[in-house]
Amino acid sequence: MIIDCHAHYLPQATLDALAAGQRRFPSVETVVSDDGGFRFVFAGATPTRPVMARLRESDERRAWMREQGLDLQLAGGWLDSFGYQLPADEGADWSRFLNELALAAAAGADGLTPLATVPMQDGVEAAAVLDEAVAAGFPGIMIGTQPKGDHGNLDDPGLEPFWARAAELAVPVFVHPMFGSDDARLHDFGMMNAVGRVTDTTIAVSRLLFSGHLLRHPELKLIVATGGAALPFMLGRLARNHAVHADSVADPVEGFHRLYFDSIVFRPDALHYLCDLVGTGRVLLGSDWPFPIGDMTPTRVVRDCKYDDAQKSAILGGNARALFGL
Repeated sequence: MIIDCHAHYLPQATLDALAAGQRRFPSVETVVSDDGGFRFVFAGATPTRPVMARLRESDERRAWMREQGLDLQLAGGWLDSFGYQLPADEGADWSRFLNELALAAAAGADGLTPLATVPMQDGVEAAAVLDEAVAAGFPGIMIGTQPKGDHGNLDDPGLEPFWARAAELAVPVFVHPMFGSDDARLHDFGMMNAVGRVTDTTIAVSRLLFSGHLLRHPELKLIVATGGAALPFMLGRLARNHAVHADSVADPVEGFHRLYFDSIVFRPDALHYLCDLVGTGRVLLGSDWPFPIGDMTPTRVVRDCKYDDAQKSAILGGNARALFGL
């Protein structure tokens, strides 16, 4: 069974329910442009990017999955829609709304299993929604790197109730980069996607490593997007930082080896390096469907590797089945 563990899905039913006023959220606005583009505005912040058609529909997704030989997608939501800028209680209700619609829509879409979202702006609310999501049948969740929407840190002490509950439940948590950055150097050449998302993930997960989250909560199952971003290639530097600041920094190497990673590195030699560090048992197939920066032939990088059939099979699906309990 070949499983894509990194994809995105925002069902049309979510937009329809908002447009029809079936659910109302005081701090959520929707903007429809002349060309039909649908954007969210959370708590008066800048409107999101338009919701891509390929995020919503299923036919093209299924056709592409058949072409690529994928049996199942574990699809998180769209990071722009997570609404981390919302007040905590409203953010919790918004997450419940997204989860309810995603679960209902996926029930009628073969080969699609959604990952839940939780309100990362508040650790207590995030833990509560996580409990509800697991009870509803979600096999895992996807979270963004910036729990206040466009800032904040995953190691914020206020998030400790969430991390403790995620560890207790041993539910897989997919850590995904956010889109925005205040660094103007990223605003040209498509670098927000090509570079900015890598640095965003690297910073966010480095903080979790240095703060000791993976050591305090050994049952945490964290999957890091884009092959771990720059972390595999920086591991020696992270270790050196620990050696210099051992009195205030947790051992990042031990924490790093407790992480899981998707396969979106595009090059077999890069995948070899990652697997040489962590083993083929900690890498899961990913595509980032439907975004152009993703790998639209995701199995190729695995099949072109030097590994034997059993190791390739693990990356292509066996690891995901075990980790998510499928």
